[in-house]
Amino acid sequence: MPTRPAPRRRRAGLALAAVLFLLGLALWAAREPDAPPDVARAARAPAPGAMPFFGPVPADMPAPQNRRQLLANLQLAERTYCSYRAASRYPPGSRPMLENADQDRPNDPAVSTDPMRLDGDASDDTVRLQTSQSRVYLGAGESAAFTLRAIDAEGRTLPLEIDGAFAQGLGQGGQASRTALQFADDGGAPDAAANDGTFSGALDPARGSLARVEGTIRTEVGYQVNGKHGVLQFDVIHTPQLPAVWAGPVRAAVEQGSLNFYLPLDVRQGGRYLVSGRADDARGQSFALLSFNEVLKPGPNEVKLVAFGKLVRDGQPALPLSLRDVEGYLLKDAGDPDRALLPRLEGKVATSPAQDAAGFSNAEWQSEQKSRYLAEFARDLTDARARLAAADPAAALPPGACTLPAARP
Repeated sequence: MPTRPAPRRRRAGLALAAVLFLLGLALWAAREPDAPPDVARAARAPAPGAMPFFGPVPADMPAPQNRRQLLANLQLAERTYCSYRAASRYPPGSRPMLENADQDRPNDPAVSTDPMRLDGDASDDTVRLQTSQSRVYLGAGESAAFTLRAIDAEGRTLPLEIDGAFAQGLGQGGQASRTALQFADDGGAPDAAANDGTFSGALDPARGSLARVEGTIRTEVGYQVNGKHGVLQFDVIHTPQLPAVWAGPVRAAVEQGSLNFYLPLDVRQGGRYLVSGRADDARGQSFALLSFNEVLKPGPNEVKLVAFGKLVRDGQPALPLSLRDVEGYLLKDAGDPDRALLPRLEGKVATSPAQDAAGFSNAEWQSEQKSRYLAEFARDLTDARARLAAADPAAALPPGACTLPAARP
């Protein structure tokens, strides 16, 4: 019969796995968003298998210090258990949008304001460049629009002249590719308004020598402000190959207490696909980030994005829910870039059938791994409370931070 691992070693191993699970929630869509608050707190906490929680309290430690140590151990055990329990109420693929605010509007341009960069490494803080970039990743057939505007310290527009602009591929197949770009303030697309001091230009790799570049394409703009020459760079990541294409209308159905959106996908290249969409309520308020992370084989497939039932019950959004701004990619095993983009589905994609909130389940998400971790953390918490009580039987125990499950027989 195999020997049972020592309790400290077993609990340390489970604690490490639990922290990895919590971090996995934040990285479920293979991006780098901020972790949910409960997840972040649990991830920052020391592993329950590390000192001081499972370390023995020295026998000669003075009583007041002994109690402080045991109280700190109890607080750590409570934080670990409560944070894990709160973070795992919903599955990794169905999370509140409040946890993922940076992913709410994926198609909004990236904007910034920075000091004017001169030739070389110098900069001029009296002139600031306001810039925008509509895309960071470009899939097959997509284009990116750029803008720049010069302002002074008070925000007044300064006269700006464009010396020239070009784009060059830095990635695979792009070293020898270079094409000139036009930046203008004439009101013609992509420029929004003529003579307002904002110059606009567009990069469309498919229309020129950059069509086969895979990886970074850098656009460099030379300009002048107040007689000083400056340079500005915009980088995009281009993936010219389509690994899969959307293959039909999206359907929505309430099944087993959750709302499922099914998106048909014709897969040309098998592998791990990561897809995300945003769920809005009937008032247009952002509600949840829905994610898919599975290996798909070539041929007809369906991507299922789930608005988990308890998430709907807890969040109380105005129903029905709608799905918008779906994006995804094939994750590559090696190479740069590390993905091949799917076509974007911008704006509203589908709306769920009319449904009363009572049709959604209030049950928490369950898995074998979650149950195992919760049971172990509950034992640790019970042990910590018992140790504190034994050290000072006359003192009242602090109230629990969250409710433990019923004791097992």
